[in-house]
Amino acid sequence: MTNIRPILTVLAVLLWAAFLVPFQVVALLFFKQHRYHIPQLFHTGLCWLLRVKVVVSGKIEHGDPTLFVINHISWLDIPVVGKVIPGSFVAKKEVERYPFVGAISKLQQTIFIERTRPAIKGHKGEMQEHLENGDNLFLFPEGTSSNGIIIQNFKSAYFGLAEREINGRHLLVQPVTVAYSRLNGIPLTRGTMRIVAWVGDEELLSHVWEFLKRGTITAELRFHPPVTIDDYDSRKTMASDCQLTIAKSLSRALTGREEP
Repeated sequence: MTNIRPILTVLAVLLWAAFLVPFQVVALLFFKQHRYHIPQLFHTGLCWLLRVKVVVSGKIEHGDPTLFVINHISWLDIPVVGKVIPGSFVAKKEVERYPFVGAISKLQQTIFIERTRPAIKGHKGEMQEHLENGDNLFLFPEGTSSNGIIIQNFKSAYFGLAEREINGRHLLVQPVTVAYSRLNGIPLTRGTMRIVAWVGDEELLSHVWEFLKRGTITAELRFHPPVTIDDYDSRKTMASDCQLTIAKSLSRALTGREEP
């Protein structure tokens, strides 16, 4: 049964995607105001198929277009976040070339960027266009995934967008903590976190395959009060503060504590 479950899950995911893709194509062509409804439905089904229980706390910003900055642990972050919030991801350029994943990402209007400072600056116009169209953006400012326990430094270049005005006001930035806290109801530890965390040069498909052999994962999304660049003296300070907020929250989530 251990080896059959991953096969059945992969087949179910492919069928789920094949069923929804035509609806998303129609939405993008004729009903752009509903362009994020199908992706949210897809991610909701994906979480169910992958046996991921998503627990949400805090108030989600639903007003103006928002830049959600999120710590990055795993490929699993995508369906976990995508299930809860409508919007487009900002992803590394390599994702565009991934089989299946790249095509699905394009249908969600993902923005693909190189992870260099000049390249990030060059994509600000594309990101701003999304925001001015009313889209939320999801950004992983570490620039890579972490081990699920310790957050890597947030790159201040990613926060350059916060210095621009959207509809006459500086962009809202909402820090969000993603934490994987339990496997089959048992707290994840430094040793078992590798079941979820995708780090280093680990091959993606083998990591997904091993993950599918496991049980139910509890993923937590903790939303923190939104901020703007007006609250800080520089984008570097803003990046550091968002990093500290998320790091403290991740520690609380992994030890079973609520937000203060």
